Amino acid sequence: MATAKTSEPVTATLETFFEGAIPNSERGIAAIVDLTKKSLFSLPTIVELPDLGAGVPRAIPAIVDARNGTLTPARDLVEAFRTKPASKRGTATALTLESFVDLLNRHKTEHSAVFADTSWKKPGFTAVIDYHDKVSGGAADNLKHRIRYDFPLSEEWKAWVEQNGEPMEQGAFASFLEDRIADLTAPNDHERINLERDFDTKIATPAQLIQLSRGLQVNVDSAVKNVVNLTTGEAQIAFEERHSDSNGQPLKVPGLFMLNIAPFFMGEKITIPVRLRYRPAGGKIRWFYQMYRPDLHVTERVRDDLSTVADRTGTPTFEGSPEA
Repeated sequence: MATAKTSEPVTATLETFFEGAIPNSERGIAAIVDLTKKSLFSLPTIVELPDLGAGVPRAIPAIVDARNGTLTPARDLVEAFRTKPASKRGTATALTLESFVDLLNRHKTEHSAVFADTSWKKPGFTAVIDYHDKVSGGAADNLKHRIRYDFPLSEEWKAWVEQNGEPMEQGAFASFLEDRIADLTAPNDHERINLERDFDTKIATPAQLIQLSRGLQVNVDSAVKNVVNLTTGEAQIAFEERHSDSNGQPLKVPGLFMLNIAPFFMGEKITIPVRLRYRPAGGKIRWFYQMYRPDLHVTERVRDDLSTVADRTGTPTFEGSPEA
């Protein structure tokens, strides 16, 4: 009896406690479920995948939120604690060909490739370290790790290229030539004979070119001729334009002059023929020049250096540009 008396108050006390904390009803069941959910943590899991093709794993880690059942890729959580990148990315810039070769040898793989832009205005090399698998039909790669080398064009080369084919008034043309007089040269006898024969014109010396640009006055006389063929009755109208200097003499302007400049910074100088042209307009004269085949000199140098890169790195080379 003592035991029974002792247990009765305890039972009553527990019942009273639970009745006050969790109602003995549907609300009570809901409260238990809610407390259970709150006690659960997000749990890692592995999600198995079917074969979805190259580059997609067959299983991925994920985090399951036990409270609402949502699935979050574990990568977002892991990346926050990463101390090193998963892969190499970005573009390194080499200022010399030697540095380009050294960097390529440092990072290259068996799949790396070099692409050459041989355009004469802005030549350069691009090495793609993580290029696609070289085996026919091989796996694709990211193409995100690159090395770039832009050929260092000289300031004098860039100045002449910028104005190539651009009309200039008399004063502007004279100023341009005076600023760049060190780039002008006179041909030797052999060059003169061959160029004047090939271009069927005269070559101006630097002094003649400067004098021409400073003080030339062009007078333009126009005439219209009506020519009738008496046999057929057909008529032709011909428009003739005669250019003369300030003395009224027929104007003779040399059709060529010569440049002696280095296309590349600290590089070897080359001799380039330049066509000289003028156009009278509105009582003024406009000058322009056209460099003769400047691409030949630049492309030759770029291709020579591309062969050097291939020999010193063992990397396949291509003329063109890689995929974006």
